[in-house]
Amino acid sequence: MEKHDAKRVAIIIEAIMESRLRQALEGAGVTGYSVLPVLGGSGRSGSWRRDDTVTRGGGMVQVVCIIRAEKLDAMLEAAFEVVDRHIGVVAISDCQVLRADRF
Repeated sequence: MEKHDAKRVAIIIEAIMESRLRQALEGAGVTGYSVLPVLGGSGRSGSWRRDDTVTRGGGMVQVVCIIRAEKLDAMLEAAFEVVDRHIGVVAISDCQVLRADRF
């Protein structure tokens, strides 16, 4: 089976910023992504759990997308416009996909 190189980008951001991030990604030409709830974690401010969060944002979400390498820079620029001013983490990794025409 033929495999094709791609990039996997995972962005963890405050749930209240999800729609703004999705709009930025779509504006940069990203047509597919998944949004997952983040149950908890630990960072500069210490440990936290979604169950204990009492904010209007409802905790954090992770937006994951798999894209072609040539779309990466434009996507990161758009995402960073949102993430830069808020709590967030952006992680990029290499991956392979089986159906390149979908990315």
